[in-house]
Amino acid sequence: MVQPFLTAGSLDLPARICVAAFSVAIPLLGALVLVNRRELSRRRATRSRFVVWTRVVAQNLAFVGVVAGFWHIWWIAGVGMLVSGLIAVAVHAAGYLDLKRDQTPTVQEARAPGDTGS
Repeated sequence: MVQPFLTAGSLDLPARICVAAFSVAIPLLGALVLVNRRELSRRRATRSRFVVWTRVVAQNLAFVGVVAGFWHIWWIAGVGMLVSGLIAVAVHAAGYLDLKRDQTPTVQEARAPGDTGS
């Protein structure tokens, strides 16, 4: 995505945004891959707020870089990528909320053993 912009003489605004966003996102995403490997080897996820916020920043910057790159090619492609990305986030959020709802104990499950509910 970034390669054509690295050798260009001058860049328009979307191309500059693309390069800047990826220049920050790529090292952060690389570090997160290493964190993920450590989480897998320990078989538990980290609870660090710093890691959570780094994921948010890195993923959003990568998305901004992709949208800006497509916008540089053709603004309609940039709009298409932006809209489809926002729909993808909504789908992911709906799936996450469904997962949380499935993990919430029901009234029957929340009762203590031997409790008849009377």
